[in-house]
Amino acid sequence: MFKIDGVVKRDEPMAGHTSFRLGGPADLYVAPRSADDVGAVTRACAAAAIPCFLLGGGTNLLVADRGVRGVVLDLTGLDGMTVDGDCVTARAGSSVSGLAELAGRNGLSGFEFAYALPGTVGGAVWMNARCYDGEISGILDWAEYVADDGTPCRRRKESGEWAYKLSPFQSMRVPILCARFRLAPGDPARIAAAMKEHHADRVQKGHFRFPCAGSIWKNNREFGAPTGRLVDSLGLKGTAIGGAQVAPFHGNIIINAGNATAGDVRTLMERVEDEVSRRLGFRLEREIVLVGDW
Repeated sequence: MFKIDGVVKRDEPMAGHTSFRLGGPADLYVAPRSADDVGAVTRACAAAAIPCFLLGGGTNLLVADRGVRGVVLDLTGLDGMTVDGDCVTARAGSSVSGLAELAGRNGLSGFEFAYALPGTVGGAVWMNARCYDGEISGILDWAEYVADDGTPCRRRKESGEWAYKLSPFQSMRVPILCARFRLAPGDPARIAAAMKEHHADRVQKGHFRFPCAGSIWKNNREFGAPTGRLVDSLGLKGTAIGGAQVAPFHGNIIINAGNATAGDVRTLMERVEDEVSRRLGFRLEREIVLVGDW
């Protein structure tokens, strides 16, 4: 067992740590509060060849019913944000919406597109989160992470490494510690109004009605329409398998209607993908990440 300032538990149910409210137990769940302890856990796992899954807000994941083998390293204990001139810096576990609010209160514009996105700053950087014509890579200055040997490193944004919902961290598989964003002066009232509008739009689209992971599939402009509209055009909204259902209000959201298993969600995802491929000729690309022992 790890000795850290934080939480260490055996057989911790992952359902309590994901927005789907699904997932079996992690062999060992570790939630440090300091960057040093994140480095120590990372170094120990690498040395012992123990699988280590990095967990943020759990908002873009589907964890297997059989759980996760090895260590789940929860980074949400790394919390805290600061403002320095036209920049904001946040630790990986900080709330995306909380950082947008902090920037807005300080008259800094550029982060409001991310307001009401569930999850953490580290997860948003990892995914290169995007919505409302904005994306993380458009404002990112640098991110700090922990290498396999436990050493903190800093990586500045290089434009060629980032694309639509793609970041270099997806191939590196390293814990992100914090990130710095370069913003622009703006009117706090206008920024607040934009954030309120984004939140209202997400409420109207039903993102918060049921446990879910938001968009299941990426949009592809070559398909001629957003993925949700394509799924809707095939009459698949409302389709259910077990306790999982394609949301009646949005074709690109699958909800846990109350008694779903992760297996139900995965099977339903595969059915929708097969229908879209067979009937429209498009192969959907998943935004959601499957984790654990399938």
